[in-house]
Amino acid sequence: MDSIWGDSSGTRCVVTLTFDIDGPSATLRRNPELTDHPSAISMGEFGPRVGTQRILDLLDRHEILATFFVPGWVAERNEEVVKDVANRGHEVAHHGYLHEPPSSLGPDESEGEILDLGSEILESITGSRPRGYRSPSWELSADSLRLLHERGFTYDSSLMGDDIPYFVGDDSQRLVELPVHWALDDAPYYTYMPVAGRTAPMATPNDVLTAWQWEFDGAYRANRAFMLTMHPHTSGRFARLEALDRLINHIKQHDGVEFTTCIALADRWNLMHVK
Repeated sequence: MDSIWGDSSGTRCVVTLTFDIDGPSATLRRNPELTDHPSAISMGEFGPRVGTQRILDLLDRHEILATFFVPGWVAERNEEVVKDVANRGHEVAHHGYLHEPPSSLGPDESEGEILDLGSEILESITGSRPRGYRSPSWELSADSLRLLHERGFTYDSSLMGDDIPYFVGDDSQRLVELPVHWALDDAPYYTYMPVAGRTAPMATPNDVLTAWQWEFDGAYRANRAFMLTMHPHTSGRFARLEALDRLINHIKQHDGVEFTTCIALADRWNLMHVK
């Protein structure tokens, strides 16, 4: 099979591991009343406080660079964590301010101002302006792609229209889309928070490992991409981290696999499709 990644590359499947360091921002955005529920808030705080460090150490052991999407609100409160992510060579990308899905913004909220604020916060911490964006809850607005292009972003990672990168927007406002899917996100499998009405039974890490191995195996056979979305407050727990470790080992057993960050993949896709 000819490789869509370029015949000379020897690559059959590109693997991108991504982590959304949401902390408690998503919980606070969805239900501000939970501000007064310390247990619910602490569940998110585990991510930047504990889970991110464990994930970084796992990535170091495997010598893999990943992409971390960070809301500005979380970055402000965890500057040293964000600096550590960047200093280890990982990409730090945009994920809103208080995890606001653009499609949910009220009349007094400006999507453009939220983009600018998040970028300024991340740049002030890492020294680099983010070039990638993932919309909170993967819900863009009708204006999101235009606003991202106007601000010089290279890629978005919020849509589900393919399982390889593709272009969105017209030729004058083109962005690389790095597609995602709920089946490759840890939240649907693991999230359990009764106070927020999320009481579906949690999947076992072994079940999730099996599902993700099968997804990777399919992507590998079809010469496609494998994009995984995880959250440190969710996958930073011991059993789930063990499942991720085993998944990485499974992937590494295959020839022609390339681990990459989102921005490296987006730049590669642009270069491969220069007009």
